[in-house]
Amino acid sequence: MTIKMNRRKFLGASAAALATPYALKTTQAQAGFFDFGASKNIAALPDNSQINQEQARRVFDLSVTSGDPTSTGVMLWTHINPEEYDSNETLTFQISQDPACEYVLLEGTVDAWDISANNDYTVKIDLDGQLNPNETYYYRFIYKDVSSRIGRCKTLPLEDSYLKSLKLAVLTCQDYTNGYYGALNYVANDLNIDFVIHLGDFIYETAGDPRFQSLPFDDRTIILPSDGVVALGVDDYRHLYKTYRSDLNLQLAMEVHTWILTTDDHETANDCYWDYERDTLGAPDHPFVTEEGNDAGALRQLKLDSQRAWVEYTPTRVTVNEYATHPHDFTQIYRNFKFGDLFELFMLDTRTYRTAHPCGENDIFSRYLPLNCHNMNNESQSMMGEVQFNWLKQGLQDSTAKWTVLGNQTYMGRMAASLLGQPLAYINVDAWDGYQYERDRLMEAVRDANLENFVVLTGDLHTYISSYVKYDYGHLTNLWWRNIAGVEFMTPSVTSSNLFEMISNQAQSLEQKQQLLQALSEGAIRINNPHICYFNSTQNGYSTLEFNRDYCEWTAYSVDKNTNSDTPSRTMVKRQRKHAGWAWLDNA
Repeated sequence: MTIKMNRRKFLGASAAALATPYALKTTQAQAGFFDFGASKNIAALPDNSQINQEQARRVFDLSVTSGDPTSTGVMLWTHINPEEYDSNETLTFQISQDPACEYVLLEGTVDAWDISANNDYTVKIDLDGQLNPNETYYYRFIYKDVSSRIGRCKTLPLEDSYLKSLKLAVLTCQDYTNGYYGALNYVANDLNIDFVIHLGDFIYETAGDPRFQSLPFDDRTIILPSDGVVALGVDDYRHLYKTYRSDLNLQLAMEVHTWILTTDDHETANDCYWDYERDTLGAPDHPFVTEEGNDAGALRQLKLDSQRAWVEYTPTRVTVNEYATHPHDFTQIYRNFKFGDLFELFMLDTRTYRTAHPCGENDIFSRYLPLNCHNMNNESQSMMGEVQFNWLKQGLQDSTAKWTVLGNQTYMGRMAASLLGQPLAYINVDAWDGYQYERDRLMEAVRDANLENFVVLTGDLHTYISSYVKYDYGHLTNLWWRNIAGVEFMTPSVTSSNLFEMISNQAQSLEQKQQLLQALSEGAIRINNPHICYFNSTQNGYSTLEFNRDYCEWTAYSVDKNTNSDTPSRTMVKRQRKHAGWAWLDNA
């Protein structure tokens, strides 16, 4: 039986996510659901042994992936190689529950005119409402009689259903030019991982910034269409996504797992924010500011271009207004996911709406290690914007899950040189230390929501951190449980330069370098910030977080980024547990 959708109605509904219109064909149709009986939740890698790999990679040059799961679907994604595109050719997708996709449960087609240069030949299929809860599926695309590689995806449990445990991989900061993605090969082959969370910096807008891109890897060089070193428009951003997603380790990790992504700064520009006075993007290091006259219209368009490329090249279900001319109207990417009754995840957007840095827009000694600045607690400083803040506050209040989790970009806790609990100098006011008034408001919302098991997942700083989230950092002890709001786990960068490497590149003298390295050593950080239980900024890798009824367990791994072998060295560097209902972090 073929299900014919009203094309005009479907187009209107799908525009919200830039999803591709399609028609379904299957043998059963009952409100879009299928009764598979007591099907076993398969945990196996896709079986690509019968796929012609050369043809698959030629036609589907960036492979396939899935993302943004619901209890009845996922977003599927692929890209057609423009050289293989045929304006008369229909695209087919198939869903199965066997790893080789031999028994097709669901099949659909995309008309030729719905694949075009307008969205750079990307295809996003929204299967919400078509699949069963808490199930593993396998899928593939077929174009011109060529099958893509087979992907594996998973749906969420029903919102209030009992869930015993679930495991996440947590990733951030994967600078293509600065190392190899061996860490993602480990993620791909860990079938105990249920979902992958990416906290931003999926791409870097630069292809040779000397502050954090030393470019020692000749085979990872990127030449932008604009022939510059910084993305200047949508063609550059699209090229970056295509280059990053050409990496086979990244492709494998995205084939095997269902991803949930948000953005940080480098999807647009380093340390970006919104300049509310001029109503345009703030990008303190971008050429449009430093070289091209600081034109508000050009900066606004730059943000729109980066948003469009991100939506096109990620398997995300986010609100999109194609006709918007203002970035705040074009898309909304903050959203939440409910994993049964076990935990609820709020993925934040702390770059699109945030105000300018509190101490100016210079690099060292302004955004970082600011001197003689006392503007961090100004109530006009906002990280999320009022609409997003109110959305989150209401979400925390309404959440009934055992664990409540924030997918957050920059370090939420305090990090400062201090004396007897009083801060003397903040290290990074690009993070929440620069937005303390809103941080205090957020902590009030956490307290008011009576959240016993509050967890913050963080990236950005290229560092391993486990720490307590406190209501008042002036109280030094970690034993006063009433002052503990929750815990924060920072995942390290996959490849991006760690903190010590960046300091080495930016220090103006050997003496300054030594001073900075000493100030940011683990010993100095932990003495000045006793809420930080672990700090390591010398390695790269990823982390996992397993949620159980009685505890959540964070495990951080170091993976060698300097080799392109399939199995670079991996070391478990830290494992800690936070027990449900208790404030304490314990070494597991």
